[in-house]
Amino acid sequence: MSPPVELLIGLRYVRAKRRNHFIGFISIVSMLGIAIGVMALIVVLSVMNGFEKELRERILGMASHATISGERGLLADWQRIAEQATGDARVVAAAPYISGEAMLRVRGQTSGTLLRGVLPEREAQVSKLPEYMRDGGLEALQPGGFGVLLGAELARSLGVAKGDSVDLMVPQASVTPAGVLPRFRRFEVVGVFEVGMYEFDRGLGVIHLDDAQALLRMSDQVSGVRLMLEDLFQAPRVVRDVAEGLGGRYRISDWTREHANFFRAIRTEKTVMFIILSLIVGVAAFNIVSTLVMVVQDKQPDIAILRTIGATPRMIMLIFLVQGLLIGVIGTLLGLSAGLALALNIDVVVPFIEALTGQQFLAPDVYYISDLPSEVERGDLIRVGGMAFLLALFSGLYPAWRAARTLPAEALRHE
Repeated sequence: MSPPVELLIGLRYVRAKRRNHFIGFISIVSMLGIAIGVMALIVVLSVMNGFEKELRERILGMASHATISGERGLLADWQRIAEQATGDARVVAAAPYISGEAMLRVRGQTSGTLLRGVLPEREAQVSKLPEYMRDGGLEALQPGGFGVLLGAELARSLGVAKGDSVDLMVPQASVTPAGVLPRFRRFEVVGVFEVGMYEFDRGLGVIHLDDAQALLRMSDQVSGVRLMLEDLFQAPRVVRDVAEGLGGRYRISDWTREHANFFRAIRTEKTVMFIILSLIVGVAAFNIVSTLVMVVQDKQPDIAILRTIGATPRMIMLIFLVQGLLIGVIGTLLGLSAGLALALNIDVVVPFIEALTGQQFLAPDVYYISDLPSEVERGDLIRVGGMAFLLALFSGLYPAWRAARTLPAEALRHE
């Protein structure tokens, strides 16, 4: 089956040498403009995906995918809840925790902190805290040992390191013969961790669950149970199903609620960047319009001859649409290929540019993430490619419509 006549003539016009070389130059510029715009979109969206993934992993490395806590913030039968939760195939692990606020004091230096009581052997299953340990280890937390793990920024602000002692006070009072006194206990710093998130590095202290129960006088109760899930994006549904299977009244939460504003801001920023960088492709699409208008003007005699031998306005329109689409398709494919190659090798390209210019883009003493992460998503490739193709298609409609309205007698009058 032979190709349509419109396609053959349109391809012939693309390959043919033009009397006006400026038209060919504008065609190349339009093609390169689309390629550069598509490449920029792919690279920027991939880098933003990489940052989002990196931050999500760091946040969820310390926070939980989902939590189940008591209606009043206390949970007595955490063992039963953890056992039933892990019975769900979608739940990987469960661990109890105690959460509270405390004040640390060292040689006149004080700092508030969020206090978290954990069971080391279970905590390692629901968080990445062992991977973030810079000094010491999670196993250093022993029941009755009153050891504490501090975030790197918190330890630095207090001027303490592993082996030092800190006074830990909680906002609960003890009644003594001397009056009502704040409850405090001396803890030994048994480790320092660094997550790379200021929220945790500056404001979190981790102690053993038994020590937290003794300090806060919670007997055998805990604040709740943390869950690690097979698919973190199913957290709202899974934690709701688990809580319904437990019976009774429980308070549930998940990472999409606790950090909703943060990830929503990243998504909004990504959308805005897509719109802004799409303007580059839009400018290139306008170049296609000017190119095809000049081509139509250059091919007036050819259009007239085609009309006189029976070509319909629809055929003429399709002939010139082919040229616009070809410029757009080639530019889009070049941009997708270059953008994909650059996004997949960003860890090689960026260090090369830094070495060439002598400048470091993300200094490790300023930013926690010193490397540009990149994550290519298939949806971004389809969305960017589809947008560029549609712009090229719409850009060719007006010039093709003008070509279809050409009158043979008017076009051949001066020939």
